Amino acid sequence: MTRPLSVAVAGLGTVGAGVLKVLRENADLIAARAGRPVVVTAVSARDRSRDRGVPVAGLRWYDDPVGLAGDPGVDVVVEAIGGSEGPARALAEATIAAGKSLVTANKALLAIHGAALAAAAEERGVSLAFEAAVAGGIPAIKAVREGLAGNRISRVAGILNGTCNYILTQMREHGREFADVLGDAQKLGYAEADPSFDVDGIDAAHKLAILAALAFGRPVAFDSVYVEGIRRVSALDIGFAGELGYRIKLLGIARQTEAGIETRVHPCMVPESAPIARVDGVFNAVVAEGNFVGRVMLEGRGAGEGPTASAVVADLIDLARGRVTPVWGAAASALSSAPSVPMSAHVGAYYLRLMVVDRPGVIADVTAILRDEGISLESMLQRGRSPGEAVPVVLVTHETRESAMTAALARIAGLGAVMEAPAIIRIEVG
Repeated sequence: MTRPLSVAVAGLGTVGAGVLKVLRENADLIAARAGRPVVVTAVSARDRSRDRGVPVAGLRWYDDPVGLAGDPGVDVVVEAIGGSEGPARALAEATIAAGKSLVTANKALLAIHGAALAAAAEERGVSLAFEAAVAGGIPAIKAVREGLAGNRISRVAGILNGTCNYILTQMREHGREFADVLGDAQKLGYAEADPSFDVDGIDAAHKLAILAALAFGRPVAFDSVYVEGIRRVSALDIGFAGELGYRIKLLGIARQTEAGIETRVHPCMVPESAPIARVDGVFNAVVAEGNFVGRVMLEGRGAGEGPTASAVVADLIDLARGRVTPVWGAAASALSSAPSVPMSAHVGAYYLRLMVVDRPGVIADVTAILRDEGISLESMLQRGRSPGEAVPVVLVTHETRESAMTAALARIAGLGAVMEAPAIIRIEVG
């Protein structure tokens, strides 16, 4: 029989324990597809005594995960520790330096250090595999890097964070405010005790940076991603979005333009008819547009033990078969050096909601500012009359430049009749 692929797993939390379960429960199927058995022989975790729902007896145990990299009986290391620094980074660097392939589900590590890790892996002639790092069980990495390899990709976008999608779905379906739904999401385990990485858009930005590198054949550039979360989305805005025929989603969008590559994460209004608008709850979706294939959309669970472990095991099967693909789809010497486009250069349509004192002349003052900044209006909504009190006014613009919108907002916010900071949401095709 062909020698088994010997795997070490660092981190036995949700993902690491899930990998052990998949490899054991589907061992025969995996061996047939990999051409040889894939077995875990060594592990590392902080607490030896904890019950993880999967037996670890008989496996070599390392208190220091970096020790896995030097184990002569290990062929591949799975990093399931998490975080961009500390033990996860040390293990990744040590594994590659030792001439061993690395499989990781760690989007933060790849977004921040992926360029250096990819260069080191190419120099050492080993694989850096990360299907599980973006959209969990959805095969987004393979689809963009390999399935669409014959296409010039113009745009890749998606719902990349299930926590945010769940919160926005609940707000829309039940008319509740962000803070209330977040509390429920934490009780249900959909959101962490500190939800900042999710609701402030950072998790989605990590994933988008990786997708953009794959789509456009450029080293990962997390620092270039514009990031805005969902804390300021209100039930009022979600209600107005419905009236206008839109749904609000937190999207990650990467786009090739004449000036370079635009990467941004922020709440978007997308038409209710767009397929991505109907992706609700904790589900994720990834959309890619190629010059020959057209638009492709993948949808599924973006997190959780089963989906994420499934993606890790898919990478292990590739390694067992000897299937090797350059990290960003091409050798380092062939990667693009296209510049990043700043958010101020973005051009698109906008939803603007103001809370203004209901008195004559207010709308004229607002529209004069928009006119001065070269912004034209497509439509306006105002519900009811309450003389002397604050009322919402919604304006939808035609396409304009972000820098013009930013300048207009600063002036509008300074008007005496505007009672709170203007709410702005960008409009996308989906």
